[in-house]
Amino acid sequence: MSELSVRHFYDELAHDYHLMFRDWDASMAYQAEVLGGLVRQSLGAGPHSVLDCSCGIGTQAIGLALAGHQVIGSDLSPVAAARAAAEAAARGSRLPAAAADMRQLPFKETSFDVVLCADNSLPHLLSGQDLRAALLGMRRVLQDDGLLVITVRAYDETRQTRPTATPPQVSETRDGQVITFQLWHWHEDGERYDLEHFQLIPAGNTWHVRVRRSTYWAPTTPQLTEFVAEAGFTNITWHSPASSGYYQPVLTAQRAPSAQ
Repeated sequence: MSELSVRHFYDELAHDYHLMFRDWDASMAYQAEVLGGLVRQSLGAGPHSVLDCSCGIGTQAIGLALAGHQVIGSDLSPVAAARAAAEAAARGSRLPAAAADMRQLPFKETSFDVVLCADNSLPHLLSGQDLRAALLGMRRVLQDDGLLVITVRAYDETRQTRPTATPPQVSETRDGQVITFQLWHWHEDGERYDLEHFQLIPAGNTWHVRVRRSTYWAPTTPQLTEFVAEAGFTNITWHSPASSGYYQPVLTAQRAPSAQ
């Protein structure tokens, strides 16, 4: 899956992304509360400087900005990043956001207290080389002892069962119900899959059917832990949905201080 393909996927999805949520603003607040709590546990009350390097349309970044943190967003999709900035402004907040590849973050060294990569964005990187590049870049822009926060799907069991679809999600809009679901087509290696993302959007007496396609890697917990450790992070901790209240497993880790 090329960079242009992933960018195209999110450029197309940016306008409709919020339709996956029953209440997008409520989800922003909930996610900011949980993720902000994990940040407080490691770094104290703050506010903190945060880079959301896969900000999408701002689901996590806007919530954290509204909670008082100084947040900058970046995303491979310029359409998504522009919408994130606009949505933040519409809610009385400020979210500078730019188009950027997480493997080549355009920020100075040691610029942030926190780097966030949420919503299963990291598995768009399909090789160990790309994953290492992204994690080393995240480490580079973090201050010593700064916090890395990654959220991903629970792939350990998924790699064993290889599901072919996700259950439909139904959200209410003023025009009716929106139905979202995914089809997964596994590669022979059993680690990667092609995803078809369907949205059925009401349009009078009919539906608009929108289909977007992308490819993911499904790294297991031990695999991702090893990559994060190799990139120079310590205190690597996994927080399950049951323990954190978040909808995906969350990895937190701290940048090991640079050698003097």
